[in-house]
Amino acid sequence: MAAKSDGTAVSLQNDIPPTCLPGLEKRSPQWRPVGKEYSLLDCCWTLCALLVFFSDGASDLWLAADYYLRRDYWWFALTLVFIIIPSVVVQVLSFRWFAYDYSDANGSGTAAAAMVAASNAESHFSTKDSDQRGAGRSAAVTGSRSSAESCCRASVWLFQSVVHVLQLAQVWRYVHALYLGVQSRWRGDHEHKHFYWRTMFENADISMLRLLETFLKSAPQLVLQLSIMVQTGQVLPLQGLSASASLVSLGWMMASYQKALRDSRDDKLPMSYKAVVVSMLWHLFTVGARAMAFALFVSIFQLYFGIFIVAHWCAMTFWIIRGETDFCMSKWEEIIYNMMVGIVYIFCWFSVREGPTRCRLLLYSLIILGENVALTAVWYIYRSQRSADFYAVVVVCVVACSYALGTFFMFVYYCLLHPDGPVSGAYIGCCDVQVGAVSDPCVSSPTSAPPPLDAVSSPPRTLQRTKGGESVPGGDVGEVFKMRTLKASRTAAPRLTPRTEGPVIRIDLPRKQYPAWDAHFIDRRLRKTILVLEAASPVTPRIQYRCLGTLKEVMEYETTV
Repeated sequence: MAAKSDGTAVSLQNDIPPTCLPGLEKRSPQWRPVGKEYSLLDCCWTLCALLVFFSDGASDLWLAADYYLRRDYWWFALTLVFIIIPSVVVQVLSFRWFAYDYSDANGSGTAAAAMVAASNAESHFSTKDSDQRGAGRSAAVTGSRSSAESCCRASVWLFQSVVHVLQLAQVWRYVHALYLGVQSRWRGDHEHKHFYWRTMFENADISMLRLLETFLKSAPQLVLQLSIMVQTGQVLPLQGLSASASLVSLGWMMASYQKALRDSRDDKLPMSYKAVVVSMLWHLFTVGARAMAFALFVSIFQLYFGIFIVAHWCAMTFWIIRGETDFCMSKWEEIIYNMMVGIVYIFCWFSVREGPTRCRLLLYSLIILGENVALTAVWYIYRSQRSADFYAVVVVCVVACSYALGTFFMFVYYCLLHPDGPVSGAYIGCCDVQVGAVSDPCVSSPTSAPPPLDAVSSPPRTLQRTKGGESVPGGDVGEVFKMRTLKASRTAAPRLTPRTEGPVIRIDLPRKQYPAWDAHFIDRRLRKTILVLEAASPVTPRIQYRCLGTLKEVMEYETTV
């Protein structure tokens, strides 16, 4: 079966022994461990994430009920709106993902099983006639589906419907991720890798959903409650609890998202939990200062605040779109994603492009600092006469100190705790990388047999054109990758023997660059097919994306585009 995803072909083939590029076989001393296991810290992190989610939601609902009992109907309505609308949006998106993942699961599984059987029986697998093979086997199993299985599937649909109606999709996904992680610890070698892979997928889903929810619910809720405190001149216990829970949720999810993203990429070193905590403090203090500046300004100029937010969002979205991000599988999804990231940029920094971020981060930090100073200064000048000078000075100092602390933790993170750059792509591509680490080999062994011509059934959709300064010689491919030898002598680490047995899942797409998720994390058709292939294969397969560095790829691009 050639499982397609927007023109993407997925095939299962016997592995071709890859060869590392000359001069790149030396790995970093802090190389990424292969086959990372689900640890006790991962379990505790998931449990703490559940606690943060419950505290944020429960405090908001409790505060809304308190507003209603106090007959502050306007505050009650606004608080309730920022609870219900974001939650409904997240539930709809989560249920849509579930519906796609669970629908026609047996058909996909049977087709993939037929594909694995065919690939084991032959020396290599061709994708030309795989659709017919998968379709025939799928029809046979569909016709023999028992009534008990149909009843079980109906029960699962009913259970998921009830969970999403009750607005508990995030809780279910956290619990499911916890279950999969524990199972990966208890199962055997092959099942361990399968469950760990599913845990990574579930963590990716819950990170995306919770990040969306925090900036649609927690961020507006934080600004709303702080502005109410400034206007009324008093802080109710429930207001402080709700604002604190929203702020912690924002900082938590920014750090948690980055950790989940780095854990999913084998070309990046994972974040330690020390780095995660410092990153959370960085975002907590910077977002807190930003929200406080917003609350001060909106307490006096509501209309101008709305104009300012819209203008800032438009400018940030245009900046992101101009950067040509590559997160999604289609153009319109990419535009919607850029618009959502524009909302995140209202409050804090969010990396969306590969490469050094120092200049972009410095520019963004200066813009945010200038806006915070301007908003706070305008409030200080035009504040109500009821506000004492001492109170006003204390508030201004709180905003300044919070932003300074956030900047301090940002420097601590980047100077001391940030992962030390990317893992050598050549090392990962040519060494034994198993489930949980996605391989990206670019060069096969010159002595090995070339892959079958029908291994990829469609040309690549998004290949970068050769730059004007780059030339592709017509000679040996090895000359293209001729490396300059380093003068400084280094002690080479022992080179691991590449694993030459077992299947490889080849995806006809160039691999997305960090900080984007890999295609098999965001494209659910790819994900579902890969999971079934991995479960049906007796040997854990590896993933290989289309490489853009070979002469064959460049020639194929020039002749097809």
